[in-house]
Amino acid sequence: MKVIDLRSDTVTLPTDAMRQAIFDAELGDDVFEDDPTVNRLEGEAADVMGKEAALLVPSGTMANLVSILTHCQRGDEIILGDKAHTFLYEAGGISAYGGIHPHTLENRPDGTIDLSEMEAAVRLDNVHFPRTKLICLENTHNVCHGIPLTKAYMDDVADLTHGRGISLHIDGARIFNAAVALGEDVKTLVTNADSVSFCLSKGLSAPVGSLVCGTELFIRKARRVRKGLGGGMRQAGIIAASGLVALDETVERLAEDHANVRRLAQGIDIIVGLTVDLNQVYTNILYIDLVDDSKTAQEVVTTMEAEDIRFLTISPDRFRMVTNRGVDAKDIERVLSVLNNYFSS
Repeated sequence: MKVIDLRSDTVTLPTDAMRQAIFDAELGDDVFEDDPTVNRLEGEAADVMGKEAALLVPSGTMANLVSILTHCQRGDEIILGDKAHTFLYEAGGISAYGGIHPHTLENRPDGTIDLSEMEAAVRLDNVHFPRTKLICLENTHNVCHGIPLTKAYMDDVADLTHGRGISLHIDGARIFNAAVALGEDVKTLVTNADSVSFCLSKGLSAPVGSLVCGTELFIRKARRVRKGLGGGMRQAGIIAASGLVALDETVERLAEDHANVRRLAQGIDIIVGLTVDLNQVYTNILYIDLVDDSKTAQEVVTTMEAEDIRFLTISPDRFRMVTNRGVDAKDIERVLSVLNNYFSS
């Protein structure tokens, strides 16, 4: 029986077209900047994001790390949300490898940070304080139910940062999900950002790779940082080839993942023992609360694993499911049927 994997959209496998593109890719040495497939991908990524240049890196974590290290020097401070992926799930890399101080502010339920709190957090020019150099936003916001941040909000933050002489970086790991959900061209969302990163290997289904986009000067500096972190790759066209297919063929289909997560939420909401907030279903990420005291979250996950249904427990009474290209509408109905049978038995 097919395994239905809802642990993350990172579990997607490359399409047949991606596999063929990898096989056929024209290659060179990317550290010398002469891999034509990488160069093409970086050019297309920059164009899609409305930026001057782009840089291919192995992962989303490295994309954020490279971006932040390029914006900041050791001892500088960045402002970001207390539920930001960079703060929670990237191994403290900005501090460990960059000597950069994170100043966290509360992420509200909609993923935003209060603008007045953000402005108040910008340090005065005083030798006692680290220098505030950067504000980071995450779009979509993973922990905050995969919510897309609106263009209006991001533009307001950009006005604040640029008015104070600091920069704005967008962790856009799932920025295409945000664009599809909001009905916006992705480049309009990040028009006023100084840099943006996005993943090829989540909903876009490529096997590996992320892009950092910004000005030509920023990307020249970022290339040196990438090299220092060990991210300089040689015949990286085998990665870039699948990324080109991803940008060309898999962006619009993200709407299917959004529709599937909505159906999943509606079905789970009527299962006694589980609850979801239907007002917090936005893109392809769903958080589910366990309200059956006779079961533990781990017991539920283990039982579902035996039924070839995989998802994550993130606390003793909460789960996360993420729809992706490997899960279709028929699979969603099977998940709902198995869950309903389990909780009604």
